[in-house]
Amino acid sequence: MKTKRVNLTRLALRLGGYLSLIFWLIAPTLLTVFNPPAQKWLDRHTQSLFFVLRGRVAPPADIIILAIDDESIGASSVYRDLPAMREYLQPMENFPWQRVTYGRAIEQLMAAGVKSITLDLLFDLPSGYGEEDDRKFAEVLKKYPSQIVLGAAYDESMSPQGLTITLSKPNPILESSGAKLGFVNYPALEANGRVHQLARNYRQQVINPLGLPELPSLAEATLIAAGETFPDVQNANINYYGTARTFTTLPFSVLAPNKWDAYREQFRGKIVLIGTTAEILKDFLPTPFSPTMPGVEIHANSIATLMEDRAVVDLAPDSFWQGLIVFLQIGTASLILIFGAKRTVDRLFFGVAIGFFWFITSYGVFTYQKLIIPTATPIISIILSSFAYFTPGVVQDQIEKRRFRSTLERYVAAPVVQEILKAPDDYNALLKGRKIKAAVLFSDIRGFTTLSSHLEPEPLVEQLNVYLDGMVDAILTANGTVDKFIGDAVMAEFGSPVSQGEKTDALNAIKAALEMRAALAKLRHQWRQNGQEPLFNGIGINYGELIAGDIGSQRRREYAVIGDAVNVASRVEGLTKQYMTDLLITQSLYELVAEEVDAVFVGEQEVKGRSGGVKLYGVLGFKGQDHTLYHQVQADFQAHQEKPH
Repeated sequence: MKTKRVNLTRLALRLGGYLSLIFWLIAPTLLTVFNPPAQKWLDRHTQSLFFVLRGRVAPPADIIILAIDDESIGASSVYRDLPAMREYLQPMENFPWQRVTYGRAIEQLMAAGVKSITLDLLFDLPSGYGEEDDRKFAEVLKKYPSQIVLGAAYDESMSPQGLTITLSKPNPILESSGAKLGFVNYPALEANGRVHQLARNYRQQVINPLGLPELPSLAEATLIAAGETFPDVQNANINYYGTARTFTTLPFSVLAPNKWDAYREQFRGKIVLIGTTAEILKDFLPTPFSPTMPGVEIHANSIATLMEDRAVVDLAPDSFWQGLIVFLQIGTASLILIFGAKRTVDRLFFGVAIGFFWFITSYGVFTYQKLIIPTATPIISIILSSFAYFTPGVVQDQIEKRRFRSTLERYVAAPVVQEILKAPDDYNALLKGRKIKAAVLFSDIRGFTTLSSHLEPEPLVEQLNVYLDGMVDAILTANGTVDKFIGDAVMAEFGSPVSQGEKTDALNAIKAALEMRAALAKLRHQWRQNGQEPLFNGIGINYGELIAGDIGSQRRREYAVIGDAVNVASRVEGLTKQYMTDLLITQSLYELVAEEVDAVFVGEQEVKGRSGGVKLYGVLGFKGQDHTLYHQVQADFQAHQEKPH
């Protein structure tokens, strides 16, 4: 019944893990298909992060911004005392400037050999300086109609009838000049509050459906005026080149007579954008690189994006196909988690690794292929699904550990239990059986059968337990495994279930045996003082290959070691009686510890069940240590043997 409950629990946890994977496969797919605002927010923030990680890239050298900045607006107050500047600065005393200022700038720039000039300014209202100001400006525009672009805007307003959109163009005097027009609108800010899309998308999304008069975007009109070709991309995004002032930006004041000669050549062959960057004019919009990028710089990024064919587009514009991509991504990750993650901890590690891999892949595709693929949703889903799949595994591991512990409590050797609990995924390999090399120690009390015949059971068991406590402590302190008790005999291994190296295992066996010798000597002293019978033992140690595993019947099993090395160790322990000593080791063990241990060769002995003799050594102690205890134990044992019982 207990096994049945365990199996049902295991099945329920596994089923829970699979159901969580299915949930995190279907839910993100549906989210992608229906594309709610939260997902749009995540996607756009991810794309903004890609821009920041990529950093600045070199913009086209033939785009230059002539900025109406704070310095240019304040130029009239700075230079008003210079006689040569008074006439030039007179139209610029107050902002908005007289429009002849822009006409004069166009004349200067055209004379310098620019490709085209775009004014990111709206001249929809008559000049505040009179009709003559507009007329003079228009006369300049008429000279270069194919190379000049003026800004227009679709004005949105709410009325009782709903949203109303009207086109604001330059006033009739300026429009009649024949200069090209381009609208300055961008689609509404994205879910992350940033400008991502090209302005031409506004025409596709808003102007065309409403049947409003069509114009090219300011970027398109600029490239047409400059004689540049550009691709006809649909639903594309600006590929920003960097933060503010990434493009060459010069103040409008460089056109002043005292500066112009030094800057004239910089404008030759350039596409010039004239727009505002002054703080007081507040013509700023948030972009992936900056929350306050001047509008004229956004136009510069748009122009460069189209001119260099760098527009960023969705790999799958349709939400259904995006959902299919997400389904395949998460589905593949789920299969890897199910079939690739053998250990519980691997489930979480694999999920994070797959998520990181997809982030790097998405970044590379975005940066180098200019494609947007679903990123945030699948990454979050993969990591959460791996965590959801990992959690039942952890619970199952804890249940398995408890089951292992209750099962393994039958084992005498505590280190076996601990080792299995440290690595539960490897316990089957540990228990199925394996060949190992280890030192096997047998210890037995001399004359215990005779002793038990004339002592009362209660004091005998009490004394035996005290003896075994001392022997076991010595073995465990030396990192040994107490395998079993056979009456008054103790069997232990060093190197099973985990080896610390052949030499270390062998030395640990010697350490345990010498500590057992010392512990028993102290106990004999106490027993004599208490009037109790002193006990002596014999210890035999062998080193060799043996088989370790879970051995027994269905009703009783235990972790045990078997093999020739075990048999030899048991026989050597029995030979301590013949050689009248308390500790014998075989040559296979002695060869591993000869440099650290003082031992005497006592002879070669045939061992039952094995062909060939076994060379035996009596151990005095570690080199450099006092061996008085060895001699005392031998003398005490000899005296005890000669004493009549």
